[in-house]
Amino acid sequence: MDLGIGGRVALVTASTRGLGRACAEALAAEGASVTVCGRDPAALAVAVQALEVAGAAVLGMVADVTDPGTPGRLVDATVERFGRLDMVVANAGGPPPMRALQVDDDAVRAAIEANLLTSVRLVRAAVPHMRAGGFGRLCCISSYTIVQAAPTLALSNLARTGLWAWAKTAAADLASEAADITLNVVCPGPHATERMVQLGAPPDAVMGNPADFGAAVAFLCSAQARFVNGAALVIDGGATLAI
Repeated sequence: MDLGIGGRVALVTASTRGLGRACAEALAAEGASVTVCGRDPAALAVAVQALEVAGAAVLGMVADVTDPGTPGRLVDATVERFGRLDMVVANAGGPPPMRALQVDDDAVRAAIEANLLTSVRLVRAAVPHMRAGGFGRLCCISSYTIVQAAPTLALSNLARTGLWAWAKTAAADLASEAADITLNVVCPGPHATERMVQLGAPPDAVMGNPADFGAAVAFLCSAQARFVNGAALVIDGGATLAI
């Protein structure tokens, strides 16, 4: 199926590895130009080269998305390079494992900065360009912990649930406008990424393919997904039991 995003422009943050990179690859495969970013210059170079070899037009930027000024800088650089911005996939690394009564103020602040405020800033910076173009797809990568809290991921539970609450209300605001702009949250469960290794997942654990996750995000960015707005799409292979 033609997703209708060929020739459009995407910004995918924290996209040199894992699910972020899978999203960038999926959008590029559909014909989109892509801005990717990451903190590690070597990993960024590898990701950019792979996308270019696959035929994509790519802008790579060394950036820490948790820095308050970075989201706006990424948006501005994307528009300067490609002349427009149609799709944003807001992604950031997850906080360390911690139980609820172990968290301190600094850990909470860091989690909120990375896994809530980063996405809010990206959406805020991108929406004016999407309004001008009459099209926009905003996908915030969260976690399946927003529907079923993980006991050892208290910081993730806290920050990502806050993001979902904000995104739900922001999506309603966008729905009231004439422009074709949607905002959704995508909630991955266990996928075969470095993050799962860091969290101590056993080698024989059942995990999803990051490429499949990227394909689902690409659909949410499609023309056909125009009426999917304010949704939280859980992609976890049935791991959660919450209704």
